[in-house]
Amino acid sequence: MRIAIVGLMVMLTGLGACGKKADPTSKTFAELDPADIVGPIVFSYIGFDRNDYPGDDAMAGLKAQFAYTGYWLTPPPGEKTNGWVGKRAVLKAQGYGFLVLANGRFDKQIKAAKVSPKELGKQDAAVAIAAAKAEGFPAKTILFLDQEEGGRLLEEQAGYLFGWTEAVAASEFRAGVYASGQPAPDGPGQTVTTIQDIREHVAKDHLHEIAMWVYQDACAPKGAAPGCTVKPPSKDASGTPDVMVWQYAQSPRRPDVTQSCAKTYGADGNCYAPGSKLLIDMNVAGSADPSGGR
Repeated sequence: MRIAIVGLMVMLTGLGACGKKADPTSKTFAELDPADIVGPIVFSYIGFDRNDYPGDDAMAGLKAQFAYTGYWLTPPPGEKTNGWVGKRAVLKAQGYGFLVLANGRFDKQIKAAKVSPKELGKQDAAVAIAAAKAEGFPAKTILFLDQEEGGRLLEEQAGYLFGWTEAVAASEFRAGVYASGQPAPDGPGQTVTTIQDIREHVAKDHLHEIAMWVYQDACAPKGAAPGCTVKPPSKDASGTPDVMVWQYAQSPRRPDVTQSCAKTYGADGNCYAPGSKLLIDMNVAGSADPSGGR
């Protein structure tokens, strides 16, 4: 008898795959004959990101749990230097896939600039593109812009963000955005997420496609995030459809949306890698190399 397996999750880490039992039979995934399988099989790959490079040895140890890592092309938020520079070859040899990202601008920085928001976005995109080339990332690698501020984009924020993404899309690389999936007030009785707003702009203005990396660490009842754990649900449970990556745990956690999963975090509110003192953000994706950076 052929078995319909829809939504079967195979959790993959740096060590390999582990199959769950396929209901309604008593067979494990490994015992199934390929002819028995009907429908899609969902793969979930766990990764992490953090601002500071923890060192080659620490990264080698983390690979036992994680398939990919965030990789900064520019100094991370609040930093003047970037410890990830020159580490792509080391991490590739360790077996990592990549989430390649560049720091974006806060609204106050965009307003204070001496050039238009669009021009500022283009200038910052040029820096990210040059860095991606210098690090040896191949053509078609997705470069994610770090959009930290949530809610609907202000006019200058939109000008900057789409100046950046359109410039990247016109290069040999592909454009992505890291943005909020947390509903924010948007008029009487209405809410909007930053990713919703970005997608509205793309459709309305006929812009290039943008890959989405959503951050949404809200646990029940405000969201589906499981907290700081290496056993998350599928990325499709993020609440934002059609994203490439879901960041489901942040350091530090947001107390207002993580009360129900607070015990999964450290006492200081940070998310720590298993067996480590390294604070991280945790992500789930449908690929072991979400940016295609290997």
